Amino acid sequence: MITVWVLGDQLNASLAAMAAARPDTHRVLLVESAAKVTSQRWHIQRAHFVLASMRRFAAELRVAGFEVDERRSASLATGLAEHRAAYHPQQVIATEPASRDGLALLHRLGVETVRTNQFLCHPDEFAAWAAGRTSFTMEHFSRWQRRRLGLLMDGVEPAGGRWNFDAENRRPPPKDASGRWPSPPTDALDVIDRDVIERLRPHTWGAEPDGTWATTRQGALARLEHFVERVLPHFGPHEDAMTTASWHLAHSLLSPYLNIGLLLPDEVCEAAEVAYRAGRVPLASAEGFIRQLIGWREYVWGLYWLWGPEYATSNALGAHRPLPPVFTGAATTQMRCVSHTLQSLHDRAWVHHIQRLMVLGNLALLAGVDPLAMTRWMWASFVDGAEWVMLPNVVGMALHADGGKMATKPYAAGGAYIDRMSDYCKGCRFDRKQRVGDDACPFTTLYWDFVARHGDRFERNPRMVQQVRAARRLDDLPAVRERAVEVLRRLDNGNL
Repeated sequence: MITVWVLGDQLNASLAAMAAARPDTHRVLLVESAAKVTSQRWHIQRAHFVLASMRRFAAELRVAGFEVDERRSASLATGLAEHRAAYHPQQVIATEPASRDGLALLHRLGVETVRTNQFLCHPDEFAAWAAGRTSFTMEHFSRWQRRRLGLLMDGVEPAGGRWNFDAENRRPPPKDASGRWPSPPTDALDVIDRDVIERLRPHTWGAEPDGTWATTRQGALARLEHFVERVLPHFGPHEDAMTTASWHLAHSLLSPYLNIGLLLPDEVCEAAEVAYRAGRVPLASAEGFIRQLIGWREYVWGLYWLWGPEYATSNALGAHRPLPPVFTGAATTQMRCVSHTLQSLHDRAWVHHIQRLMVLGNLALLAGVDPLAMTRWMWASFVDGAEWVMLPNVVGMALHADGGKMATKPYAAGGAYIDRMSDYCKGCRFDRKQRVGDDACPFTTLYWDFVARHGDRFERNPRMVQQVRAARRLDDLPAVRERAVEVLRRLDNGNL
């Protein structure tokens, strides 16, 4: 018999190595690695999501007639060795993994890999698209994807005659935000969930699972239907907004299922386009959502493989500050935006992209937090975390640690941005208009300190030169920089 080794982020019978498997010729191996469980301080909902989904996938395969060797081993390599000793398979195959370390491990262990179909653009195809380009922006990639995949196209032209409706999707939170967006379905926990939670509790942090995140394909499909029919029509205008009235707004909450195979990107895109063609979803909503999938998501995936392992150690801004204790739960903060975002992360292992980029990432950027430490923390903390997701998004997008390979300017902002795009500043102990003094917003203080600190680098950047000149004209710049030292000291000590 041939063994198909299914990794924990490949939980779909349609994926490459599983697609050709038959119960009479193939046995399936799944390994829960103790080394992986203890390798990082995972959010319990992040770890539970993967392990519970693996166990339920194994059960589904057994119902389909497969013999499944479901192992709990010291490591992935140990699990494979134990399987080989017990079953003596004539061959072990696996779908290409989503990480470089995973691919190297399979090669070392003599596992034959099958080209992945878990994404719509294979890394080889992305590398061919990028070859010879001096600029390969996400917008150019997204349009190329639209054309070759035929999504939201009317012949050779984009549906509606426009490629991008993003300019209409940047509104601040509405005043009537409470109850505006339908909440996602939830599932009751069972004996599998309780067993996984007990196993994970000593090694994890955060609020325990409450059924928010589905751990079966059936549950993931139910959430896809809920999103397309009830939420996608409202997707778009407030996607960059942050509000205490809703933790999810009109975001799809589907990325966890896509990242471990419970959903596949082609079926998700098809569901959105069908709803648009049927008149149930506005074009702007369908376009913005599909662009997130075939544009941004696959762009980040391609960059992860294109730029290689050295990208992980990029640190162009010389940032070496340890992860602040407020991020790890060892401290609290009076910054309402940070406090609310971290509380939401604690409760659900998820916050949306602007909270990640412009609250957590922005604070780490302005404070000079070590990029690799920030990447590892976000990888372990988010239910949709993965190395390929977090490296480009944190190193390139959030922390500008790659020196501008991914983003032409750092995503740095002061308290004015937080105030404009959220309701966090109302009732906050700090004043977002103040740069100096005990009541000054730390974001505002640190923003001007950051611009001044890196002025020599960014004065040649056309998207930053005005801010650099403005910083140099500040009458109180010495006081701002002195206040920044105090803010950073308090951030390090966990009493900001």
